[in-house]
Order: sequence, then C-alpha cells, then structure tokens
Amino acid sequence: MWRLLDSDLRDAAYTAAADEAILIARNEGVAPSTLHFYRRDAPAVSIGYFQKTRECVDLEAAAAENVSLVRRMSGGSAIYTDSGQLIYSLTVDRSEVPGTEGEAFERVCRALIDALSMLGIEATHHRPNDVLVRGRKISGSAQVRRGSIVALHGTILVDTDLDRMERVLRSAKRTAGGMTSIAIELGTAPPMSDVKSAVVSGFRRAFGTGISEGSMSDRENELTAHLVETKYSTAQHTFLR
Repeated sequence: MWRLLDSDLRDAAYTAAADEAILIARNEGVAPSTLHFYRRDAPAVSIGYFQKTRECVDLEAAAAENVSLVRRMSGGSAIYTDSGQLIYSLTVDRSEVPGTEGEAFERVCRALIDALSMLGIEATHHRPNDVLVRGRKISGSAQVRRGSIVALHGTILVDTDLDRMERVLRSAKRTAGGMTSIAIELGTAPPMSDVKSAVVSGFRRAFGTGISEGSMSDRENELTAHLVETKYSTAQHTFLR
C-alpha cells in the first residue's frame, strides 16, 4: 500500500525539500512508498541538479516575470512550473520498480498515458522520459537513486502558461512549439481534482498497488524545514553551477 500526499499549492523551495525529505525518510525505513502531488503557488523554474543556472534560465526575464528558481535533487533539464501543472513525485523501494532507469521511466510514463486516456487524450511514450500527444510534449520526468530507494518526479501540463515558459527558459525558446497541454488538447482545462484522480488510477494499474491518503510524519516535516532553510531557499544552492 502506497501513501498519497497532496500538498497542492506550495512554493518551489518547500516542494523540492519535501521530495528529498521523503526520500531520506524512506531510506531510513520510517516512511512508506509515497506518491506526492503538488502545484506551484507562484511560477518557478526547477533546475536539474547538474545544470548551470545561467545557461538554462534567462535570468532577466525570470526576474521581470517574478519567476523563482530552485535546484532540484534530480538531474535532467530545467522546467518551467506554475499552478497550471500537476507535479508528481514517486518515492519507492527499488524492488518496486526493478530494472534500469529507462525501465522505471517506461513504467511511470505508462501510468501517465493511462491517466491521460481516462481524460480523453491519446498519448505515447517517447523514450526515455517524455509523454507526447500528437508529437508534442505534455509530460516529462526525472529520477534520482539513493540507497535502496528511487525517486521519480515530473510534470503534467494541464493549463500552463506556455508563453511565459518560452520567455524564461532558454531551451523553451527553441522548443515551445513542441509543447502542449490538456487544456489545448481538450479545448478546456478539466478540474485539477479530476486530473489527480486519473493519475492515481494510472499509477494503481501500472504498479498493481493500493494507494491511500496519508500525511507527512514529524520526521519528514522536520527534514523539510531544515532543507528549506539550509539548501533549497539559498542562492548558494540555486547557483551551485
């Protein structure tokens, strides 16, 4: 049985810290396997751990648009995030996603494709870690492995601001035309609660597990607060590279 956490609208530093806190607690054996949902309460760019901030973000545009920056624990490319996206984070034992990193991405993408199908959208997996609709990206994922635990997280574009994404992300200036969202595909954005329900069902079926609502433990809350203060809210970490 997995735990479902729904933080909904929270700031970028908190959610980055919470994801790592859950990973630490899971490695310590004091937290269950967890599917964590959240959205941004304000626009933010999530920078891949190994990226150089100034090379992937237009800092002048980000400042002008009041877009905050956070460096996440996983690798991969920088992504623009806002309240129009559902962000998921899955933290499980490696035995629950056996195989290579690519096989783990494939399992997660299968869950997301199933969820999109329930919402009336036909999607495909573009290896290693993207989900496409009519050749345009609607979801991307990243992962990190630490100890006996793997954490996979990514976004589903529901009704995100693709114009702002193009202005602040250097890569999006070249690829924005290759992005889409649920709202674009359906002509309207469904309630976020419907998207969440579909994603939970997709993960249940893809992984053959039960998922029930839960809450953060005291240990996880303490770790999150510490990581926000000492790491994810600091310019030193954001501009690590």
